[in-house]
Amino acid sequence: MSRPQALLLLPALLLGFTCGQASHAQAAGAPAPTWVVDPALPGENLPGVGRSLFDRLFAVQRGEQAEIELPFPFEALLARLDAQLQREPASPLPPAKRVLIPLGRSLQRTAAAPDYFAYPRVVVAVDASPAAFGAPLLKDRLYLGYQEKSAVLEVISYNEAAGRFEFQLVKDYRAGGKPKVVYAPRTLCFACHQNGAPIFSRALWDESNANPQVAALLLASGRRFYGIPVERGVDVPYAIDNASERANGFALTQLLWQEGCGGNDVTGHRCRAGLFAATLRHALAGGQSWTADADFEQAVAAPLRAEARRRWPGGLAIGNPDIANRNPLQGMRHWPADSAARVAFSHVAAPFDPLLPRPSREVWRADAPDALRKLVAGLSEFVAATDRARLDAALARPATVPVVRVTAPCRFAASKAASRASLRCVAPGGTLLEGTLAWQAGRLVDGDLTRLTLADGTALNAVRLRPAGRATPAVTKLQPIVDGRAARTAAGNAIAVIEVRRPAGNDHGEVMIEVRQDFAIVQQAVDRLVSGPQVAALFAPAPFPREPLFAALFGELGMAGARGGTGCCQAARALPPPQLEVPAVAPAEPAAAAMPPTAANDTAQRSFQPYCAACHQTAETFPPNFLQGSPAEVVTRLRHCAPRLYVRLAMADLLPEQREKTPMPPESVLPAFASSSQAWRSSPLRAALLAQVEGWLRAETGQSPQLRSMLSAGYEALRPCLPPQ
Repeated sequence: MSRPQALLLLPALLLGFTCGQASHAQAAGAPAPTWVVDPALPGENLPGVGRSLFDRLFAVQRGEQAEIELPFPFEALLARLDAQLQREPASPLPPAKRVLIPLGRSLQRTAAAPDYFAYPRVVVAVDASPAAFGAPLLKDRLYLGYQEKSAVLEVISYNEAAGRFEFQLVKDYRAGGKPKVVYAPRTLCFACHQNGAPIFSRALWDESNANPQVAALLLASGRRFYGIPVERGVDVPYAIDNASERANGFALTQLLWQEGCGGNDVTGHRCRAGLFAATLRHALAGGQSWTADADFEQAVAAPLRAEARRRWPGGLAIGNPDIANRNPLQGMRHWPADSAARVAFSHVAAPFDPLLPRPSREVWRADAPDALRKLVAGLSEFVAATDRARLDAALARPATVPVVRVTAPCRFAASKAASRASLRCVAPGGTLLEGTLAWQAGRLVDGDLTRLTLADGTALNAVRLRPAGRATPAVTKLQPIVDGRAARTAAGNAIAVIEVRRPAGNDHGEVMIEVRQDFAIVQQAVDRLVSGPQVAALFAPAPFPREPLFAALFGELGMAGARGGTGCCQAARALPPPQLEVPAVAPAEPAAAAMPPTAANDTAQRSFQPYCAACHQTAETFPPNFLQGSPAEVVTRLRHCAPRLYVRLAMADLLPEQREKTPMPPESVLPAFASSSQAWRSSPLRAALLAQVEGWLRAETGQSPQLRSMLSAGYEALRPCLPPQ
């Protein structure tokens, strides 16, 4: 198994992407891949439909209206999250995974300076299933970043109705504070979160407390950190990495569900219904590979391939959530006492900057052999474990279904323990059972199969065999269990019984495997939905309607009372409309459109506005909001920020491998200015901005700025952009 790539950093609000065309090699003249999520097109800042899961989880009804109430202190919020989630019995890890990152790459990275190890940033990712049926599906869909010193919670949370992640901030999250939840400008967030989803570093996650050196300094601070163990191996960041990888696949899944099947017509409805049935089969079968039948090929595969070739002839480029691993303490012998020396460790060099454009992780192509398997597997991430358990329960009810029986001859061999024997059963066509059986008082009582394969493609490992009914010395019926659930074939059918027949004292015998063809019940329910009155809503070219679709399915299965949604989430319907803290500014928006008329006359402010305002004209001081305020305040802040502005603008003149910092504006947003890294480098507009900053620095120092000398003490030694308050 390859080492994972992790370390949740929720920057630009929480963290970042690449720009323009997907950088995959392609044949000359072949069409370029289309981005699943274009980092230069982040979408509307506020959701047009739905609310984030964060809003839904913490909404509380107050008469006619609702508001978001957050537990405090942070330990209480973590406990509230954990209570919503299923805990793995054999795991010591909490359901909501958390790590400590004192010297990270988020926008909040300098908030605790110079006391980084006394006030580390906490990163939380939910990777566990709901605790009960009807509870919200938070798995891979909720990520938090908490910095105590700034009293800010950064939130990445999925909006199922909109089919996207929302980016939010909670301000004034402190003792005695009045927390306020606002949505964040998406352009700012997408500069780092270039796939519109959480991002992580690659292993070994050296910014986190998985790094022994980081953990030692955290312990030396003498503080407690919200009930989070300091000394922790790589298990937590590994789990967070897996969650972020799955989360970054949601955008492809949603795009193919919405557009891959075509429009809101019979063909599109049948295609999406076929995908839904295949998804349920995949979930029930535990991800086994199912060989598609003729109906699936006709209703789903053929139209989806044709539509995908038409819409995306070069394929779909999937954004990359991985950023380079960074050890901020590399080469350090001891943590310095001097504040300036400590601040220097917060420097993020260009190769490690989440603003750095990233090539796509892979390209999905409709004609690839595994294209539809990936789509079905992606859709199965929208099936909660509790949904799957409910399906199992529905199919376990008495019903008349066809039964298929398969027999195979077996050979038994006694093990060292007299009460145990191995077995190997093989039949033509691919049926194979291998494992160990246990006897007690001459009767077979249980067993374990290391392998169970059937001719239909079923391939199961680690199958537990439990008694199923009365046994005789020669015949025993056992129920196969996989991961605590009844075993199922690759086609989604229940393997009801494995009957072991072994005459006393004989090393030969046989097994009979009984398979109930019960997935047909699910297929028939889906068929009724696609021919029923709700078809245009359930199978429309819109985001995957998880909750209403499962509610309708369970209704068809005779379980109408078991509907999704709990009291925690219904209150969100009465919340006030979502809002930004201040009006967002789009890239390339002219000054006059976003500023008071008096500001439009200021040349300096007008010059920087189109290129900087999307990230630096906000209510936040991370990143520095030097364009926020009156014209006089803005010019004062620009002049104060001149050394850093000069460095970021001048970096475009250097080759990427020579850069100490990433250039500004971030290269991932340059397409929003109808530009590219090469075009911006030679642009007269950049030259004019650089000349303006050079003029300010000459007026201040009496000499022209020199990049090398300015960076001689390190970028973090330059004065900060915002004047002291």
